[in-house]
Amino acid sequence: MTSHRDAPGPLHPLGPLRRQFDLTWLLFEYHLERIEPDDFLWEPVAHCWTVRRDGDGGWTPDWSDGEPDPVPVPTIGWLTWHIGWWWGGATDHARGRTPRGHGDVVWPGPGEPSVAWLRGLRTEWLAALDGLTDAELAAPAAFPWQDDPERTLVDMIAWVNAELMKNVSEIGLLRLQRAAGG
Repeated sequence: MTSHRDAPGPLHPLGPLRRQFDLTWLLFEYHLERIEPDDFLWEPVAHCWTVRRDGDGGWTPDWSDGEPDPVPVPTIGWLTWHIGWWWGGATDHARGRTPRGHGDVVWPGPGEPSVAWLRGLRTEWLAALDGLTDAELAAPAAFPWQDDPERTLVDMIAWVNAELMKNVSEIGLLRLQRAAGG
């Protein structure tokens, strides 16, 4: 069995995906280093999805099982919770665990707690990738797809990159918009 650490460079399926991930993460770090605690819950328009304090002092994300119409504009807080949900689920799947549901994700709150949490998710993800064998990479991935045996773990890793790119650009745009005076 060959793990990702033993994989040959550019010809291995994780080579380009890992470089793409690293580039996306560099952009994310640019924003994470500059984000202010008040940025997380800033609502740029009236129709927003955010995370709200619950009765126990925790945070509850706005959520709908169906796609709302119109789609709400997410806050940075909601986007960081969303990243924690899908990325945690992908990491769970890569490690052979049942992916967590959206209700199982605890958002740590605005500011440094969320920044540290996101950096921790990155560390967990990279550790999961480093431990994968070629056989595991070629195996069907049920997350985020339920019933598509053609989708492999490599497909899921590519999906993580795409989802992260999308969320990082959304967070960056919201942060820049707020910094410019909203």
